[in-house]
Amino acid sequence: MAGNVTSLFRGTAAHSPSMAALTREGGDGTGPVDFCIPCNPYFPTPAMFEEMAGRLREIVTYYPSSADTVTAELCDLLRLPPQCVAMGNGSTELITWIDHLLVRESLAVPVPTFGRWTDQPMETGKRVDMFPLQEANDFALDLGQYAEFIRARGTRVAVVCNPNNPDGGCLRRQQIVRFMDAMADLDLVIVDESFLEFADAEAEPSVVQEAMLRPNVVVLRSLGKNFGLHGIRFGYLVANPALAGKVRSMLPKWNLNSLAEHVVFMLKEHGAEYARSLAQVRRDRLEMASHLSALPGLTVYPSQGNFLFVRLPVGAEGTAVRDRMLTEHRILVRECGNKIGSSSRFLRLVVRPQVDVRRLVSGLEQVLYGSGRGAAVPEPGTGTGYSSGTAAVDRLVSETNGAGLRLTPAGPAPAAGTGMPLPAAVTPPGGGMPMPAATPPLPAPAAVAPVAPSAPVAPVSPAAAVMPAPVPVPPAALPAPAPVAPAPVPLAPTPPGVPARGGLTAAQVRGMTAPAPAAGLTPAPATGWPNAQSWPNAAGTGQAAV
Repeated sequence: MAGNVTSLFRGTAAHSPSMAALTREGGDGTGPVDFCIPCNPYFPTPAMFEEMAGRLREIVTYYPSSADTVTAELCDLLRLPPQCVAMGNGSTELITWIDHLLVRESLAVPVPTFGRWTDQPMETGKRVDMFPLQEANDFALDLGQYAEFIRARGTRVAVVCNPNNPDGGCLRRQQIVRFMDAMADLDLVIVDESFLEFADAEAEPSVVQEAMLRPNVVVLRSLGKNFGLHGIRFGYLVANPALAGKVRSMLPKWNLNSLAEHVVFMLKEHGAEYARSLAQVRRDRLEMASHLSALPGLTVYPSQGNFLFVRLPVGAEGTAVRDRMLTEHRILVRECGNKIGSSSRFLRLVVRPQVDVRRLVSGLEQVLYGSGRGAAVPEPGTGTGYSSGTAAVDRLVSETNGAGLRLTPAGPAPAAGTGMPLPAAVTPPGGGMPMPAATPPLPAPAAVAPVAPSAPVAPVSPAAAVMPAPVPVPPAALPAPAPVAPAPVPLAPTPPGVPARGGLTAAQVRGMTAPAPAAGLTPAPATGWPNAQSWPNAAGTGQAAV
């Protein structure tokens, strides 16, 4: 298998090789331990798999019911009106139709994020304005800065992934609602909640109820990730009846397969098991983050998803770590060098049971810190070996001071689609959110004192502690002295390989240490909504009166 690893990954520019391809290459009919595909490892239960196996011949032999039938059953479980829901053959099918039907000219998206939000509109000739999330700010998205960026670019569609993939950063529901108010005059606001059910920092996390009443909001949800069934390919969107119906009308009558139908109809009997599986993933996330953050030089970023975004120690190159983990330890990890806004010094590691995490940590220790030439991290004094992608990111961070402020003389305006950001806020937004509301938030382990979400913690620039001299900043960018509320100072870039954050407490991992940003979003007037006369009224039924 070792000789084929590079070719396997080179042939899948947008992602990683499928588990089927890796299993075929393994030679023994088994795949590696999967820390790559973000899937719930505790659901379906073994009993559910046995039930599906017993009916497999019937399931795969006959046509499924129509998509309307399956959608109606799902909506009954979710307590959503069917006219506001469209089910697709995976979230990527819905992203494709959203792009074709609802995105006219331009789309803004924070990066790094799920690749289809950047690649799909570019493939159809749209302008994609990319808003880089800053490593020095733990990749947190400041919605006020993002809104200003959208206005400056004149973008017509905005995307927010909550939690974001690959870093797991999460915003509170009220922050998203304020952003939707401020962007009410855009053609469309898309909120991708594909990983929201793994979050646990807020009791009522989703904005689907608001989406059904608004003329220009679509919420995307995943089922394969949450239910641990990526291979079935099913997901859904929620919007007002006009938008949902527009997408639904373009989908084939049998775009959902029989396995998807069978699982949806099983759910009403297994809701308790599903809720327990999500709770276990959340507990595993805390334990896994604790083990990984103990590795020297490894940075673990706060996450509310079922994955952790980690930065490798100085000198470690992600593709080499990925290949050696696979060939030497039969562990598949997601190297993020092909994600726009990231580099090969970052890995995304899916949350798995503790027995697998111990194997992961042991493998990383051997690959990263093994003695002599076998180590992925060079001995002191031997230099570093960054990839071209890492070097490009370093260059961008150096030019922008890590906060989107260029230190070089002003040049021509950025070309369409490049999406240079406005200055990133110093204070990162906090919070994440849980999914089912019936499941209470899990307490942090007793040994760790959790930090209350309402207690503001003054952010500290990690670079300031490790750099011998401050990065020069033009005088105009320095804040005027203010005894109460000083203006934000552009953050200096974190040196390559230096952890932006040390060991993490359980509360920090859960994303609960940062205060919510001050409300700085001004709602757009309702009269600015596109084609307002043709949208449904606030109840979501019928047409608005003329």
